[in-house]
Amino acid sequence: MPVVTGAHELLDTEVFVDLAPQLGVNLHLKCEGLNFAGSVKIRAAAWMVAEAERAGRIGPDTTLVESSSGNLGVAMAVVAAARNLRFHCVTDTKCNPSTIRLMRALGAVVDVVDRPAADGGGLLAARKARVRALCARDGGYLWLNQYENEASWLAHYHHTGPALAKEFSSLDVLFVGVGTGGTLTGCARYFRDHHPGVRVVAVDAEGSVNFGGRPGPRYIPGLGAAEPMPLVDGAPVDRVLWVPEADTVRMCRRLAARGLLLGGSSGTVVSAAAAWLEAEDPDRALTAVAIAPDLGERYLDTVYDDDWVTRHFGAAAAAPHTRELLV
Repeated sequence: MPVVTGAHELLDTEVFVDLAPQLGVNLHLKCEGLNFAGSVKIRAAAWMVAEAERAGRIGPDTTLVESSSGNLGVAMAVVAAARNLRFHCVTDTKCNPSTIRLMRALGAVVDVVDRPAADGGGLLAARKARVRALCARDGGYLWLNQYENEASWLAHYHHTGPALAKEFSSLDVLFVGVGTGGTLTGCARYFRDHHPGVRVVAVDAEGSVNFGGRPGPRYIPGLGAAEPMPLVDGAPVDRVLWVPEADTVRMCRRLAARGLLLGGSSGTVVSAAAAWLEAEDPDRALTAVAIAPDLGERYLDTVYDDDWVTRHFGAAAAAPHTRELLV
């Protein structure tokens, strides 16, 4: 059993869930939320901070600052607290309330942007503008910039990809959600370089502009982007699947009825993987894995709240799933 000396050292618990009994498809789920940050973002946060320290960019008076819709902010708060560093997160009004409270509990300063950028950009552009203003005002601020920092995908190239290959030597298909693109790009490049027979399928939310998607409203933080993400550009993927957020909600609730309380990002990936496998692998001949980026506790006020779901997606999406419906 591994022993860690700090919260930032627990990166991968290597837990997989066989979803065949729940979904009727040959799919294993790699659960990335079983760490102190509760999401896959702990790996990127730890690597970005470690690389900055090795480069001498972090000193005793440094305050780390980052723009995040939620999970990366929590991960940075965990890493910063464990490393005795100051952290300032710039988020926006779409961030889950529980996520904001969690970051503050970890000692982070949380700045919530409530208006789109003055130049016509959205909330993401406004968050980035706020980060740049903080750095310009105070030389002690350091923006590691998850949107362009290569450490974000290298962490998955060196660890997540090899861990998957070790556990599933006959892997055929890997489903990976795409937000800023670090997990997707790192895994896709690893399998291209070392196991080119593995198909990598990118999963995005409808309304995201990654991979040329049509922009539209999105209510669930995590996957998707309001502007093209630099790390996604050129990622060697075999297929891109877009998932309506109503399907995300239905899948999250379907799995919760079986005891698997997953986050919105995870519900999106599983929804896409299940639909693709039902159509493309009716004989269950393929070995498939989906990466589940997060768990569901932070979505209790949104995805798992009937009033919130009904308001955004209609009463049908909020209808409860029973065991009888799932068998």
